[in-house]
This record gives sequence, C-alpha cells and structure tokens, in this order.
Amino acid sequence: MTLSDRKERSRTQMVKAVFPNTTNHYDTLFGGTALQWMDETAFITATRFSRQKMVTVSSERIDFTESIPAGKLVELTGEVSHVGNTSLTVIVTMVIEDMYSEKCSEAIKGKFNMVAIDDDRKPTPISVGC
Repeated sequence: MTLSDRKERSRTQMVKAVFPNTTNHYDTLFGGTALQWMDETAFITATRFSRQKMVTVSSERIDFTESIPAGKLVELTGEVSHVGNTSLTVIVTMVIEDMYSEKCSEAIKGKFNMVAIDDDRKPTPISVGC
C-alpha cells in the first residue's frame, strides 16, 4: 500500500450533536469541548494510519472562525498531512451542519502533532509498510 493510499484509508469522520451540556453561557459550544473532540479525532486518525500506540505531543494553529450554537451537528474530519520518523501531523476540521437543512460551514481547523510510542512510552519509528 502506498503512503497516499494509507493516508486516504486513515481519513476519519465523526459526527457529534451540540447539546446544552456542551455549551457555555452564550449557548455555543465550549472551546475546550471542541478541542477535546478534535484531539480525539486526531488520535483515531493517527492510530488508524500507524496501527501503533499514538499520543498527542502538541497542537498548533487552532482557528475558531465561527461559533457553534447549541442544536447543531458538527462533523469532524481528520487527515494525515505529514509523516516523519516517529511523528505525524493530523489536520482536523470541524464543520457546522444544520440539523434541518443542507446548510453547513467550516467553524474550526487545527493541526495536531502525534508521536508513536513503544511499551515504555518512548518514541518509536512509525511503520509505513504493509
């Protein structure tokens, strides 16, 4: 399997509903909850790509471009954008989807840097072969 095929196969999509227990006093999704969902998506994407134990080592450039009101659906998509020796980068986007129409818009996008670890929790090379 080529690296490109492996990236495509590891692409992850998750859908969440924005319920009142995930919102702040403005009735929009808590930023921390959004980051948690994005990190979870990045972890699943990285694990599906490497089939190894993966941990988040950093996130960068998280752009919140639109607030997400309660009562909406959000679709999170994770895609591997770069593969190094022991690490890889996952781009996660969160799109707001109206429950009762076809309207949708990108709300948040960010980069998550993940590292493969061994049983001693030390960085280990990512296997890119089949």
